[in-house]
Amino acid sequence: MAEDSQTLHGDGISVVITGQGAELVSLQDGRGFEFLWQAGSEWRRHSPVLFPIVGRLKGDRLRHRGRTYPMTQHGFARDKPFTWEERGPRSCTLVLTDDADTRAHYPFAFRLAVTYRLDRQQLDVTLQVTNTGDEMLPASIGAHPAFNWPLLPELPKEAYRLTFAESEPAPVRRLKDGLLVSEPQSTPIYGRTLALSERLFDDDAVILDRPASTGVRYAADHGPAIEMSWRGAEELGIWSKPGGAPFLCIEPWHGIASPTDFDGEFTHKPGVMLIEPGAKRSLDYRIGLEQGLP
Repeated sequence: MAEDSQTLHGDGISVVITGQGAELVSLQDGRGFEFLWQAGSEWRRHSPVLFPIVGRLKGDRLRHRGRTYPMTQHGFARDKPFTWEERGPRSCTLVLTDDADTRAHYPFAFRLAVTYRLDRQQLDVTLQVTNTGDEMLPASIGAHPAFNWPLLPELPKEAYRLTFAESEPAPVRRLKDGLLVSEPQSTPIYGRTLALSERLFDDDAVILDRPASTGVRYAADHGPAIEMSWRGAEELGIWSKPGGAPFLCIEPWHGIASPTDFDGEFTHKPGVMLIEPGAKRSLDYRIGLEQGLP
């Protein structure tokens, strides 16, 4: 095992986390079957942590009190080395705090802790943001796990679907050049079911900005499946690379890309949570693995 990674073993599940970006890079069941996308040429990430923004800001600029700061899509946490706070056989915690480099992009004091914990055949992840400064902390946070699609190579992609815990009749949001299009669109979800196909992502991610559900199942009629649930998320993104790629991302977020017509003060940006000095906010999600029928 590399010094900057940690392998956790549970009952029929094992995961690998790397210190770079506090990123989950492997998610296997007891047979060694890999559920997580292995960062191929189509997309060089596995499951990045999104902070302090989700999506893009207009012009890739953060505006605060008359100053402008460069901020690239999904923020900087995914590209920063985290410090290991705790490393055990079934759980670990990694921490990122502000420094001179982060303040050049994001002029706020913060502590971001990412905890991974195995519970039976499930992985629990907690993303916790603490305001360590003396002014209001505006922030967004999100998860971006990518799962192999298809899970079984012999099945077509169209064999898979997402089944939500509740009916999802509300319109969805889409992106243009990474920014949120102002007009909602009719949902492609019928009742609780979203049929998956590559064409679904021709216009980038499918975004539920007011989901009724806090859980979803990713599966075909047979074979391995994933149950995913979340708390503390206000939005849900579903994404694969336009044009086709062998992965599917299911992304609980507290935050969203800037609307195409928003270029104002970051604290006024839609979807930003405002954390008082000394306060904490968390986003939790759980991934459960099912081996399924052969």
